Amino acid sequence: MEAGAKNADLFIAMTSSDEINMLSCFTAKKLGAKHTIARIRATENNDGTNLEFMKRQLNLSAAVNPELLTAMLIFNIIKLPSASMVQTFSYHRFEMIELLLKENSPLDGVSLMDLRRHSKEKFLVCTVIRGDQVYIPQGDFRLKSGDKIGVIASGKETQKILKTMGIAHKHIRDAIIIGGSETAVYLAKLLLDSHISVKIIEIDSQRCEQLCDELPGATIINGNGMTQDILLEEGINTTDAFVAITGRDEENILASYYATKQNSPKVITKVNSEERSYIAEKMGLESIITPSKITADAIVRYARALSNSSGGQVETLYRLGSGAEVIEFTVLQDFEYTNIPLKDLKLVPGILLAGIVREREAIIPSGNDVIKSGDKVIVVSAGNPIYDLGSIVEK
Repeated sequence: MEAGAKNADLFIAMTSSDEINMLSCFTAKKLGAKHTIARIRATENNDGTNLEFMKRQLNLSAAVNPELLTAMLIFNIIKLPSASMVQTFSYHRFEMIELLLKENSPLDGVSLMDLRRHSKEKFLVCTVIRGDQVYIPQGDFRLKSGDKIGVIASGKETQKILKTMGIAHKHIRDAIIIGGSETAVYLAKLLLDSHISVKIIEIDSQRCEQLCDELPGATIINGNGMTQDILLEEGINTTDAFVAITGRDEENILASYYATKQNSPKVITKVNSEERSYIAEKMGLESIITPSKITADAIVRYARALSNSSGGQVETLYRLGSGAEVIEFTVLQDFEYTNIPLKDLKLVPGILLAGIVREREAIIPSGNDVIKSGDKVIVVSAGNPIYDLGSIVEK
């Protein structure tokens, strides 16, 4: 009451207790809060039927599960191990993959125009991060080794596009996970369902027993994942994927660094601190996952969707470095620029219209394409946040 919950447009409960979060949201709603979001992380509470029942009974607007969101992102990366990060849009009809161009990359010095000319598949390099600068590149932009590029393409075409770029892709058959957290449980279930063998190394013997009950298809090792002998004995130098998701950033970074020195083909590191994430990147770790950022993106996406902005509703939001964002909007009936060829629209500087989903078709837009009511459009912004779909066009 002192905080003013009764007048809140959005009330968010993110403590470590599911029960406290749900009760707080229920109380805030009774006081008058318009919308509520609760962090609900326990696996038993996230069963589809149970979760929908609780949301309905407690009048919850939304539930956020950082562990599940983190596991799903790691799973998407493991499915496409050449990428350092993968973000999906419109139920996987579009994928945005981030690729780090390593030293002596075949793409070094290649213009985007030439890159697209030699590919039968349609794709768009929508962002290039070079140092601390984010670019929305034009066709004459030339790539350099060390660039981190964001590529948007139809989910069905991604593998072919990587092959066109000369980027090797190896199918993941097995994975080692360090740390037996809830994230590990969610991730292991996703991997096992995709016929990828899973080995989890966890130091707590009691937790190992719980993991054995929850994950009968996985191999559970009771041991210290920071011990060199255990890592070598369990196959760190032969596994296809190594995932460090313990509760300590330092352990995850060091174990991942060791895995890269053992030539593990794919190494994924969970880092909670932005400062340590920067250090990990400087150490050469490519796929760095930050659960707090993933959770914040989910909440911001929901908050943006509540803004009742004209033209479009936010469906997906993904933040890149240096303030850049990739946002998926559903085009509403009041969007004033429908059925106009894109070549006749003047987008504001720092904005790129990267994709259109119309019914089940994924479209990489050209100048002759138009936006229609009901479409889902993917917009890239290298500048200020976009709250209104109509604001991407200069008046």
